Amino acid sequence: MPCPALPEGFDFTDPDVYQSRVPLPEFARLRRTAPVWWCAQPHNIAGFGDDGYWVVTRHEDVKEVSTKPDIFSAHRNTSIIRFNDSMTRDQIDVQKLIMLNMDPPEHTRVRQIVQRGFTPRAVRALEGALRERAGKIVEGARRSGSGDFVTDIACELPLQAIAELIGVPQDDRARIFDWSNKMIAYDDPELAITEEVGTTAAMELISYAMNLAADRKACPAADIVSKLVAAEDDGNLGSDEFGFFVLLLAVAGNETTRNAITHGMHAFLTHPDQWELYKRERPATAAEEIVRWATPVVSFQRTATRDTTLGGARIREGQRVGIFYASANNDPDVFARPEVFDITRDPNPHLGFGGGGPHFCLGKSLAVLEINLIFQAIADTLPDIALTDAPRRLRSSWLNGVKEMRVRYA
Repeated sequence: MPCPALPEGFDFTDPDVYQSRVPLPEFARLRRTAPVWWCAQPHNIAGFGDDGYWVVTRHEDVKEVSTKPDIFSAHRNTSIIRFNDSMTRDQIDVQKLIMLNMDPPEHTRVRQIVQRGFTPRAVRALEGALRERAGKIVEGARRSGSGDFVTDIACELPLQAIAELIGVPQDDRARIFDWSNKMIAYDDPELAITEEVGTTAAMELISYAMNLAADRKACPAADIVSKLVAAEDDGNLGSDEFGFFVLLLAVAGNETTRNAITHGMHAFLTHPDQWELYKRERPATAAEEIVRWATPVVSFQRTATRDTTLGGARIREGQRVGIFYASANNDPDVFARPEVFDITRDPNPHLGFGGGGPHFCLGKSLAVLEINLIFQAIADTLPDIALTDAPRRLRSSWLNGVKEMRVRYA
C-alpha cells in the first residue's frame, strides 16, 4: 500500500530521480515510518516480469539481507535492480554468469580463485606504480589549466590500475573506458546508448578478455591473468569465466571508483574547510568517508528464496528486495550527523563496499589505495582546484554517477 510519507507513485529506481539527486529525504522518511516498504511498479517496468520490489532502508536490515544468501539470492534475478522494460528474460539470465550474480557454492568457488589478484601483497605491489601514475595524471591536468575532472583525472587511475592488475596494455585502457561507459549508460538518452549498443560493448569486452586469457594459457607471464587461468586444474578460471570477471572489473573497479573520486572532489570543493584539513593533515580516514558520502552504487537487489520476515515486513518467496546502500550510509542510528562530510569520521561502518557477506567488495583495498593516491597527488599539485560549473549527473536507476564536472586546475 502507498506510504503516506512519500508522493504517490514515487519509485526509488526511477532514473529520472538520480539524474538530479539521490533521494535522501525520501529514504529518511522510510527509515522513520516504513523501513522495509513495498514499492509497487507497473508490470514489468524493471524487466523482471513482476509488479514491484521491497525497499530496504535501514543499515541493520541491509546488512541482514547481505549476509543471508540462502534466503536472499543474488542469482535468481541478478543484483541489478532495474533494466529497461525491453530487457528480455534471456538477456537477464545471461548475466548470471558474472560473479556479482552468483550464489554460494558457485560464487565461493569463483571468488576463491579471483581473490588471488587482490591479496594485500598483490595490492602493495601495485602501490609504487600507481603512485607514479597518479602524479602524472594530475600533472597533465595542471598543464591543461582547466577541463572535465571526470575524464581528465577521476577515470584515469582506476583504468590504469585495472590495466596494471590484469596485464592489459595501457594503450588499451581507452577501449575499456568506452566499453564500460556503454554497458552502464543505457538509461541516459543524452549518451544515445541503446540496449543493443550496451550488449555489443559487453560482448566485445568479454571477447577481448577471453583472447587475453587464451594468450596466457598458451604462454604464461608474471601477471594476474596467468595466475587465474594458466594452470590446468579446477582451481583456475576458464577463458569464458575470466571474460565475465573482466566485465565485472570494468564496472566494479572502474565506474565505482571513478565516481567515488568525482563525488569526493566535489565534496571537498563544496566543503572548503575539509579540503584545507585534508591538504594540511591527510587523515587516513578520508577515503572511507569519501566512499560513504559518495556511495557510488546506490542499490543492488536480492530475491527471496522462501517466505521470510525482515524489519517487520512479510516477504514472499520470489519477491525482489532492494538493498539501498545510499540510505544505510545515512542512517542516523549508526552515523552521528550523517549529513556532514567529515573526513575524520571514525569509526565509519559504511556499506559503500557492500553489506558484508559473500559479496563484500573484493577490491576494497585497491579502491582505497587509488582514492588515497589520487587525492594526495591533487593536494600536492592542484591545491587551488575550483569548480567552474555544477556537475552533470548520469541518468541511472542504480548508480550515483557523474558524467562531467568542469573545474579550473590552477
